[in-house]
Amino acid sequence: MSTPQKAPCVAAFGEILLRLKAPGHERLLQSAELEATFGGAEANVLASLAADGVSTRMITVLPTNPLGDAAMSDLRQYGVDMSRVLRAEGRLGTYYLEAGAGARASRVLYDRAHSAFASAASDSIDWTVALDGASWLHLSGITPALGESSAALTIAAAQRAKSMGLTVSCDYNHRASLWSADRGPVPVMEALMPYVDIGIAGRSDCQVMLGIDAPMATTDEDAWFRALGERVLSAFPSLRMQVITRRDGDSAGRYGWSACAVDRDGFHVSRRYAIDEVVDRVGAGDAFSAGLLYAMLDGRDHASALEFATAASCLKHSIPGDVNRARAAEVDALLAGHGGGRIQR
Repeated sequence: MSTPQKAPCVAAFGEILLRLKAPGHERLLQSAELEATFGGAEANVLASLAADGVSTRMITVLPTNPLGDAAMSDLRQYGVDMSRVLRAEGRLGTYYLEAGAGARASRVLYDRAHSAFASAASDSIDWTVALDGASWLHLSGITPALGESSAALTIAAAQRAKSMGLTVSCDYNHRASLWSADRGPVPVMEALMPYVDIGIAGRSDCQVMLGIDAPMATTDEDAWFRALGERVLSAFPSLRMQVITRRDGDSAGRYGWSACAVDRDGFHVSRRYAIDEVVDRVGAGDAFSAGLLYAMLDGRDHASALEFATAASCLKHSIPGDVNRARAAEVDALLAGHGGGRIQR
């Protein structure tokens, strides 16, 4: 009799934030109201995966106050395991969001200094315990930007995950406002990358976060992205695949969305989606990461996983809030050509 296979469990390490958004497309504090929800890159990925039935676990530090309690409850509603969350004195990190329109870009203001998460000591988490039973660890380049201790925790998590046989994915997620002039991302990411299997990046993340020189300019965009991905794989031999999202357009509300991937066997390009009405761009990259992980855990090949991730992220642009609430069946329906905004009866 064969031994039953244990369901995969995706763990993630990062900060959960209070999101305070100006209503609609108003400027911050144009009116006296702000919409309060929760978010955070890694938490967004887990919430989407959990809602589609994947076993997930959040590893973070939350303050021992009602805001920390509310953040715990918010992730639990999706089915995320919060049993490895540490509670500590301090505050909950916050970000303020102003949604752009037309030529006015969206704007995010962070208020994360001295949060309970950012203040956690570099030895505050026992990674063997935190990762026990997990099969995948998802990280982002945002967490190491919060300070030396957060960077040390992220690298230690990746090291332990690799030694335990987990797959490690990392969305580089450059956030310029979180890094300082005397503390750039490249040395930190160079220490992290030897433990990463799947890299996820935007157009400029490989250059800024990893210090990879951009290829020569060319009118052949596919060739340019392929050369960039190949440079990343060459720089980090342990990396199995480098995925790059591609956004093109000239306004906050309309643009094209696609992605490509370079792996050790070749180059893959997704279909391009024309997104004509952006409801909420925040979390679209996290929806892409969640889609990629979901499809790979579902046994789909890299090209198919890339298509699923791009379609999932396309749908997220139509959904307000940090978390992608479009489910896997809806993503597959879009891939099958059943999109277009028609009423489903």
